[in-house]
Amino acid sequence: MNSSRLSLFIYLVFFVAFFHSSLSYAENDWFVQPYSQTEVEKVFKLIAQIQNEQSEPNEGNLRQVTVTEDELNSYIAYRIEVERSEIMKELRLKLFKKNKIEGKIYIDLRGQELPDLLRPEMNLYFSGILETKENRVRLDLKSLYLEDQAIQPMVLDAVIYFGSKIQGMEPFSMSDWFELPYGIKDVETDKGRAVFYY
Repeated sequence: MNSSRLSLFIYLVFFVAFFHSSLSYAENDWFVQPYSQTEVEKVFKLIAQIQNEQSEPNEGNLRQVTVTEDELNSYIAYRIEVERSEIMKELRLKLFKKNKIEGKIYIDLRGQELPDLLRPEMNLYFSGILETKENRVRLDLKSLYLEDQAIQPMVLDAVIYFGSKIQGMEPFSMSDWFELPYGIKDVETDKGRAVFYY
C-alpha cells in the first residue's frame, strides 16, 4: 500500500469538506493530545491487512476494518509529523453517525505571499458529510469557520490551492470526487469510529 497515496487519501477524505450548520468548536474541545504510538501501529496493521487480503478471493459480503476516532487522529498526527507537512500542521476529527464529520485544521502559511483573504496562520473549523458513490469519495461542505467567523468555502479552496502549489502538487477543489484507493469500496462513520469496506 503506497504510503503517499494513503496520506493523500486521508487528507482528501478528511480535509476537503464537511457537514452541519452548528459546530461544537470550543477551543478546549480541540486540545491536541500527543499521538499514541500504539494506535498508530494498529492503523498500520489494518492497512497491511487490507493490502494482504486484496489478493484473496472474496465471495459475498465485503470485508471491513474499523478505526476509532482516536486511532485515526493519532495516525493523522503521526503522518503530519513524519512527513513534515509544510502547510497543514494539525488535523483533528470528530466522527458521528451517518458519515457526519467535524474537524479542526491548523494551517501555517507564514513566509508565503498571500492574498488578503488568507492569514499566515489559520485555525479552520468545519462540519460536513462524507459521500461515497461508485468507488469514489468526496466531502460535502456544510459549515466552515475561520476561528469563530463563518466563511465561504472558496477560502478553503484558496488554502488548498496555495498549499498545493507550495508542495508542488496539482491543486484540487473541495467539491471534487476522488477514487477510493487500495481496494476500498465504501466508508461509513458512526459515533467515534470509521468503517472501511473492501
